[in-house]
Amino acid sequence: MTDLAQLIEAVRQHGEVVYAFIFAYAASHALLMALFAGYAAQLGVLDLKMTLIHCFAGSFAGDVFRFWLARRYGERVLARWPRVSAHAAIVKRLVDRHALWLPLIHRYPYGIRGLGAFAYGLSRMPWGVFLILNVIGAALWAISLVLAGYAFGRVSDKVLGDTVSGLSMAMLVGFLAISWLLSRKLEQAIEADAKRNV
Repeated sequence: MTDLAQLIEAVRQHGEVVYAFIFAYAASHALLMALFAGYAAQLGVLDLKMTLIHCFAGSFAGDVFRFWLARRYGERVLARWPRVSAHAAIVKRLVDRHALWLPLIHRYPYGIRGLGAFAYGLSRMPWGVFLILNVIGAALWAISLVLAGYAFGRVSDKVLGDTVSGLSMAMLVGFLAISWLLSRKLEQAIEADAKRNV
């Protein structure tokens, strides 16, 4: 049995617990977990609807918590951790300049993924605007990643079949690597925009 087959079997045996992990990882906007969850849903190991709901709920709740944390304790947190402060300042400048579209994409780039909502809490963005944009952004993130993983599973299943699971694993790793590279490119573009406009 290959590593991928063992992992899928573990997910199959512990499905209910896996949804809690999906929620927790989605709260940190873990791209790979959402992609893998979609892949597992295509295999029939997870329920697609439940996977989408847990990814959406985790992403939404994680950002609401970070926004609230920044509004309540933001200045104290930044004073205590200067490294976080430097990253948060870049994201905050981006938020002040691009308040309506940045909440829709901040879940993808590695560098601002975890700090986006914290920076929104430090900005002038009202709670109501944040909540509306957060619902839209979390839905787009969950749907796009879970369905991308699901689509990958369908393609690899048709092309490879069950007997070539090693190649299937290599294709999954390749797909995840491409997703990561695209995320890094988006991050670099956002950082370049922030530096240009400082």
